[in-house]
Amino acid sequence: MATVAQWIEGARLRTFPNAIAPVLAGTGAAAGVDRFDPATAALALAVALLLIIGVNFANDYSDGIRGTDDDRVGPFRLVGSGSARPAAVRNAAWICFGLAAVAGLGVVVLSGHWWLLAVGALCIAGAWYYTGGKRPYGYAGLGELAVFIFFGLVAVLGTMYVQADTISGFGIGAAVGVGALSSAVLVANNLRDIPSDRVTGKRTLAVLLGDRDTRTLYVALTLVPFLITVLIGLRNSWVLLGFLALPALIMPLRAVVGGAQGRALIPALRDTGFAMLIWAAVTALALAFG
Repeated sequence: MATVAQWIEGARLRTFPNAIAPVLAGTGAAAGVDRFDPATAALALAVALLLIIGVNFANDYSDGIRGTDDDRVGPFRLVGSGSARPAAVRNAAWICFGLAAVAGLGVVVLSGHWWLLAVGALCIAGAWYYTGGKRPYGYAGLGELAVFIFFGLVAVLGTMYVQADTISGFGIGAAVGVGALSSAVLVANNLRDIPSDRVTGKRTLAVLLGDRDTRTLYVALTLVPFLITVLIGLRNSWVLLGFLALPALIMPLRAVVGGAQGRALIPALRDTGFAMLIWAAVTALALAFG
């Protein structure tokens, strides 16, 4: 039986910035058009956090039963380590998805947009089939694109829309910036796992691109939000404070560009997520009060 500490570790708290950042950015964009709704924002945050915990458990389960995690250099996994039964981890994933659905229903009731139930169902399906099912899209090089869509465009613009009943150009810019950094976190993760993923047949985008081009992709993705900062800054100079997130990227960029391998890349995931959280928080405040 896995301990409570192991279950918490299996939930991968370091991935939480990927859930928190888009809700912050979307809420800031909604506040920028004077439509901030704290209850709806809180429920949107609950949906995002429950979904990311659910997808972490789902990945743990699916990768574990496939043997992908048998020789893992990354963070602790419940199934791969043998600490928890696969069925228990699978059930934990679906419990989180169910709770996310309940919170999402609350968002729908408060906003009045019932068609968003279909979007919620699509998000849950995307979370499960990332590594689950017979043909997981995460094994076909589509993981980064899915992260950009779900934790960037859908999460940011969805958070804005359920509060403001509209989507602004600033909101779209924030969604692209958060999506790019969220994808960069996954790129760093998959860069680290290229050797083991090749052996197990997991064809991530990093495996398809190769080591050098994956590192180039990471650098390009981390530059995108600062380009967005400059563009939005032409209309709202306070958004330029988004450059405060740049120092947090110095170490991960140095590691990726410098050719770090294996465990040496683990801090890059953490620091990229932290930079994303800073950028989203500062940008949200600038959009709300600038």
